[in-house]
Amino acid sequence: MSQHSGKLISIEGGEGAGKTTVFNAIRQFLSDAGLTVIGTREPGGTEVGERIRQVLLSPDHRIVPEAELLLMFASRAQLVRELIRPALAEGHYVLTDRFTDASFAYQGGGRGLPLAQIEALERDFVGIRPDLTLLLDLGVEQGMARAHARGQALDRIEQERTDFFQRVRDTYRQRAGQEPERIVIIDASQPQDDVVRQVLAALGRWMAA
Repeated sequence: MSQHSGKLISIEGGEGAGKTTVFNAIRQFLSDAGLTVIGTREPGGTEVGERIRQVLLSPDHRIVPEAELLLMFASRAQLVRELIRPALAEGHYVLTDRFTDASFAYQGGGRGLPLAQIEALERDFVGIRPDLTLLLDLGVEQGMARAHARGQALDRIEQERTDFFQRVRDTYRQRAGQEPERIVIIDASQPQDDVVRQVLAALGRWMAA
């Protein structure tokens, strides 16, 4: 994976984990520290990526797992070339709602696609990993209850079965165990304010290291 002068921070987690609240808190924290922060999301983050996002998440589309994986990486490749690499080269902080760990969890763990395929796509078309990943971890049933409580229509992936999301969670936790220096597990079952405090404490420790 290539070197750069800026820092890439990703937020990961299952449905209902509270990523949006944490994203906003981190962005404010880094801005208050005098850093330039570029915020983005996956899939999406560019004009091309947002169009791919519409295809990927629309409940009207039936997408086979292999096509889902390739569409995710098409959006990611566009995001890396168009936004992330230039921002990192300028020394900025990039904060993203999901990155390649999500493909390992959702298309690898959830869909059952070979992890070696995902690793090859990551190597050939992404070439970078986050400097820090904050994994918002909570039980599947609690997460889905939160997602339903939002009162919004569920997208194509949110409509998956409980066993799918359990595999996603298990894969996330497995990756955190394999890369504890990069991936910090945050107990997202707590009240929102407590989750934010835990996240910012972890972020502060990482920045001070």
